[in-house]
Amino acid sequence: MILPYLEKDEYFQETNCSIYFDTASRYLAIHSLEKPIYKEKIRVRSYGVPKLSDTVFVEIKKKFKGLGSKRRVAIKLADFYEFLAGGELATDNDQIKAELSECFSRYNLMPALYLAYDRTSYCDKATKKLRVTFDKNVRSRETDLRLEAGDAGDLYFPDGTIVMEVKTLNAMPLWFVRAMSKMKIYPASFSKYGRVYEKILNKEKNYV
Repeated sequence: MILPYLEKDEYFQETNCSIYFDTASRYLAIHSLEKPIYKEKIRVRSYGVPKLSDTVFVEIKKKFKGLGSKRRVAIKLADFYEFLAGGELATDNDQIKAELSECFSRYNLMPALYLAYDRTSYCDKATKKLRVTFDKNVRSRETDLRLEAGDAGDLYFPDGTIVMEVKTLNAMPLWFVRAMSKMKIYPASFSKYGRVYEKILNKEKNYV
């Protein structure tokens, strides 16, 4: 129904792999689940399983009153490990370097969760300003928290559910709105990281 209006984008098929960082008490994850006015997530992301010599992206995702923004720098995975060991972040972007260094220092961050999923991406043919992605095999692990260790993990959706995300800076095209309405698909808030952590916390409560 919507495929005639879409085409494969430049990142058509890829596996997104991330290590999320948090405090020892999981402050950032728990705070995020409380739906505050402001929240932030800190992660390092790769596309596919990287080697130490490959480029990864160190990111801060911020959300204030529902509006999100992302700040990130690209560095070698080996250089990121040097940063975690107490070195400087190997980037010429002094502003983002300062923001990331301050976050890691203020929270005393440590690796907390590995999260990966297989993404298929499309954009609209007419303007390229609408992006529709489909994420399957959402999986995570709490051990072996290294990107180079592979992308295995426990499935969040054992039934094969796929997460569709829609991103646009403008109003939704009329053809897209009509298609979603006809299929009774409506906007909903869904954070893969948040949902996975919520599942982990609920599982721990049941063990108490």
